[in-house]
Amino acid sequence: MNEVTRPKLAVAVKGWPRLSETFIAQELVALEEAGYDLELWSLRFPTDKKTHPLHDRLTARVTYLPEYLHQEPLRVAKGVFRSMARRGFWAACGTWLKDLRRDLTRNRVRRFGQACVLATELSDDIDALYAHFMHTPASVARYAAILRDMPWSVSAHAKDIWTSPEWEKREKLQAATHGAEFLATCTGVGAKHLAELADRPDRVELIYHGLDLTRFPPPPETRDTAGPVKFLSVGRLVEKKGFDRLIAALALLPDDLDWRWDHIGGGGSDSRFRKQAEAAGVADRIVWHGACDQPEVIEAMRTSDVFVLPSRIAESGDRDGLPNVLMEAASQKLCLLSTAVSAIPEFIDDGVHGVLSSDAPEALAEAMETLARDPERRATLADAAYGRLTSHFLMQPGIAKLDERLRALV
Repeated sequence: MNEVTRPKLAVAVKGWPRLSETFIAQELVALEEAGYDLELWSLRFPTDKKTHPLHDRLTARVTYLPEYLHQEPLRVAKGVFRSMARRGFWAACGTWLKDLRRDLTRNRVRRFGQACVLATELSDDIDALYAHFMHTPASVARYAAILRDMPWSVSAHAKDIWTSPEWEKREKLQAATHGAEFLATCTGVGAKHLAELADRPDRVELIYHGLDLTRFPPPPETRDTAGPVKFLSVGRLVEKKGFDRLIAALALLPDDLDWRWDHIGGGGSDSRFRKQAEAAGVADRIVWHGACDQPEVIEAMRTSDVFVLPSRIAESGDRDGLPNVLMEAASQKLCLLSTAVSAIPEFIDDGVHGVLSSDAPEALAEAMETLARDPERRATLADAAYGRLTSHFLMQPGIAKLDERLRALV
């Protein structure tokens, strides 16, 4: 593809790079390989100490917007004053003030300041704006798009869908209120909800992230079933992942069952979960690995027996969408145990591709014990999940659909 026809996109993200958001890195690398010229604009500086090899494959320039406006006052002032000279300033300002009246927070003020900086520093030849997440990144992209009089679109995932106020989601999906040209979302349940808020249903497109199997080794041919049954979980230590329920379930496993649980992931609540495990008397069977890069995660999946992700709906309404980590585990033919929350049943049919339990500790413990004592069933379920992955949840079809929508956008 020659340089003239390369679409140029500015992509707004919450933070870059993030270990927990490999689905974004995977998509952006695939878009570059499909011929897109990308600029990455991050609202926050990175906090993870490690990166995935996938992050190194992205060649786009990364620019960090002022994370807090008071940290770069001259840059923000320059952005605002230069934006005031644009034809779209008063329309953008009006949209922002309308939002601010309903959400009188510092975060809402920060969004407009970041948008002014973005609109000022954006390359002149950018064709469109594209945001990952429907809440803060989409707001920044929306205000900047009005300032620059250019189209914008957004990809919505999980927390951003279920914790954003309905008025904000609705207005970001309406042409009359400077909404996105289209919204891509990665779950059927999310797509249905958002389509009901849009001015027309085809503004919302269901695009599963899928998995790029070229980044993963073939699944192991056999698993060593000697020694303790190895349970593995990968996920941030936050309420919606349900690890508090899982620790309670581990304490209910019978004494004659030899087991170990490995946890991979950060999240800031490490001490609370460690204390819970100590109080439950299971701390000596748990290994806390903290945040790991993807090669370390995959190696753990290859040497484990059951992958456990007891997702649940948090009190705030936050919940998982379709966690990519389930597909990653399936890529290594690791038996899956999860819950019927959000879009997880879109990938796992209970009893066919894995087991879907309730998040009650008693139910989790029963499912874990049953799988622990039946290696043949674990293998059967893992084979079926791998078949499900390779037939319906590969990355390429989703990228082709996203490419079609983005090229129409520009």
